[in-house]
Amino acid sequence: MFSPVVLGALAALLPAAVQAIPSSAQARAADAIANPYTGYTIFKNPEYVAEVQAAVQQISDSSLASAAAGVEDVPVFFWLDQVAKVPNLTTYLAAADAEAKSSGSQQLFQIVVYDLPDRDCAAAASNGEFSISDNGQTNYENYIDQIVASIKQYPDVRVVAVVEPDSMANLVTNLSVQKCADAESTYKTCVAYAIEQLATVGVYMYLDAGHAGWLGWPANLSPAAELFAQMYSTTGSSPYFRGLATNVANYNSLTTDSPDPITSGDSNYDELLYIEALSPLLVDNGFPAQFIVEQARSGVQNIRSAWGDWCNVKGAGFGLRPSTDTPSSLIDSIVWVKPGGEADGTSNSSAARYDYHCSLSDALQPAPEAGTWFQTYFEDLVSGANPAF
Repeated sequence: MFSPVVLGALAALLPAAVQAIPSSAQARAADAIANPYTGYTIFKNPEYVAEVQAAVQQISDSSLASAAAGVEDVPVFFWLDQVAKVPNLTTYLAAADAEAKSSGSQQLFQIVVYDLPDRDCAAAASNGEFSISDNGQTNYENYIDQIVASIKQYPDVRVVAVVEPDSMANLVTNLSVQKCADAESTYKTCVAYAIEQLATVGVYMYLDAGHAGWLGWPANLSPAAELFAQMYSTTGSSPYFRGLATNVANYNSLTTDSPDPITSGDSNYDELLYIEALSPLLVDNGFPAQFIVEQARSGVQNIRSAWGDWCNVKGAGFGLRPSTDTPSSLIDSIVWVKPGGEADGTSNSSAARYDYHCSLSDALQPAPEAGTWFQTYFEDLVSGANPAF
């Protein structure tokens, strides 16, 4: 956890931070510097539960079906990747609230805020619904306002959010891409708005921080730390801006004694090494961040041709289960952010949202559109699960 010095500094800041938080969130501000996962039961994503149940019914091999059924019990984040999903969030929070009241167990729901205008600015095919040139910032702020209104209805349900996968990482390494350069100011403004508004209803936030194979390279660490710390200070150093999320929707191991050959040249070849290298630089810049680490599809290593290959990688397996039992006090929890079985993207080169990464030799094909169910891939993830189900 935090050092005594950092804890003292946070404690000194907390009264001012609490004054800035509306009364709906003040009741939870006293423990805002504690691990948000401690003492809470994670309410499972109902959409993913339904997807897994349907997938199990399609598996004829009884032993594989039995193993696949176990995936239903793993808590996975709910992705708010379009405005139309916000009403579903309200439904799920209501269900979590009812579960808390009937069971007496405090409930936590996990979400991904993912709808920036001109989203995925460096991708070969962006799949966002907002455009900066077409009222994008205003539309995004309205999207955030709807999420906040939904969460405000259920103050007894704790919400943990991963904020905007890939956004800040793109601003560290991809400003040479014109679309990213054009989006820089809007990204910062929109992410700051999301953090500030979600804090008013007590959402614990982890801003996406790429992964070891992206920002973990030594040359990227200091610029990344400076940018993340800038976002922290810009948004008021809120105690609800808990820290950073790494490896979201990626395949890197948390720890390894046998570095993948594709990591050659990067001393930070797993997520723990990346976190341990980044953390002191964050603290030096005034951001005492904690971390959550995605391990949903990290069960099998040495399967990619290049570290930047991300689309439906063949041979992947489900990885470490979500847990607050982690190898470092810097890590609040191991998590599953990506719903394993939902496709990363389509291999159909004629599709409007086609990305060439999905046709590489290490990508499973044929693959459907991003976000749609990919039964073959799900079965492979179950078969390769480490630990096994």
